[in-house]
Amino acid sequence: MDCFVLLFEAVPDPRAENARHDLCEVLFIALASMLCGAESCADMAEFGRAKEPALRRVLRLEHGIPSHDTFSGVFRLLDAERFEAVFREFMAAFAVEVAGRDRVVALDGKSLCGAFEAGCRATPLHLVSAWAADGRLVLGQRKAQGRAEVDAALELVALLRLDGTIVTADALHCHRAMAEAIGRRGGDYALVVKGNRGPIYAAAKSLADAADPATAASLARRDHGRFEERRCLVAPVPAELQEQLAFPGLAAVARIDSLRRIDGREECATRYVLLSTILEPDSALNVVRAHWGIENRLHWVLASSSTRTAPGPEKTMPPKTSHSSGASPSTSSRPTPTRPPYDERSSVQDGRTTTSSTSSHKCDSPARKREREGPGPQGRKNEGQRPGVPLILPWLAPWAPPSPRRGE
Repeated sequence: MDCFVLLFEAVPDPRAENARHDLCEVLFIALASMLCGAESCADMAEFGRAKEPALRRVLRLEHGIPSHDTFSGVFRLLDAERFEAVFREFMAAFAVEVAGRDRVVALDGKSLCGAFEAGCRATPLHLVSAWAADGRLVLGQRKAQGRAEVDAALELVALLRLDGTIVTADALHCHRAMAEAIGRRGGDYALVVKGNRGPIYAAAKSLADAADPATAASLARRDHGRFEERRCLVAPVPAELQEQLAFPGLAAVARIDSLRRIDGREECATRYVLLSTILEPDSALNVVRAHWGIENRLHWVLASSSTRTAPGPEKTMPPKTSHSSGASPSTSSRPTPTRPPYDERSSVQDGRTTTSSTSSHKCDSPARKREREGPGPQGRKNEGQRPGVPLILPWLAPWAPPSPRRGE
């Protein structure tokens, strides 16, 4: 807790001088509750009341657990830029503890469905995320102004410490400015290159196609009713070609051939990847494969969360602070987040059901929440503790936000 306070005491308290609850304690409870599945300010307050004895082991809580109005007011008034800077320092220290051995960082952007200002349907919120593939952790996020993903990605890379990492990105980010930015931060890159890059693509294709097939590595798997096979070749780039292309740090080119068979239909594709370090074919295959974790484990969750909003022709954006807190650690490996059981009692035995709610930090009292969600058709399924929670705060789990009683 001392380390947490040392970092977050730099965030100015936007409330009046007579505020009862300590700001660091409010932020600590909010972070702990989100790690355990909270999705709103009412959930944060309910989590605090349910885990008050455990929280008192590390917090003073002189005035008890903050109410949901307190959490809502704090997040609406908080200086988003100052909070983001401090939270990024916290995430950097957190990432060091949970990063995997390969330390692959995937870079990609995502437009959130329905997250737009009233009257601006054509320009929804577009976030660029840096995803630690092995640690399943969001290292940072930047909002792409005007959906300019390339500029936002460069800003995000400039904020990260990439020593010993390999940054993967799709063809949109395969350009010299990105290669230079990654190199300045101490990392290597694996960038997919396509035909619109002209001479670079032509050189990469001819070089990889001439590689010795005997050095190839392959990987096959059968899952979800489909068969997939991938084959990788890696060819070093000669020094004279490096000078000719003038692409910063370019050391090798990888060719990946993929075959997918579903219901008797076959789909074949070939991709070329620029590498700033010479990798073995099997390592290159794993690095490129790890990039898809940002799609399956982060973007899918963001899309499903953003669509669980109230119906209507127009939706408003959550407070700007939520863009910063969106860079919180994401340790779930499942496409849809599930909630662990609540204390010792089963909510199904109590006649309670679970429904989804929005993920923004909005003021939603339990009464408003019951009115908006209504009773669910059946009890929750696939309960289980979120992966990664015991790693940080083992004494906080199990917990899940309660849901309204049937018929209320």
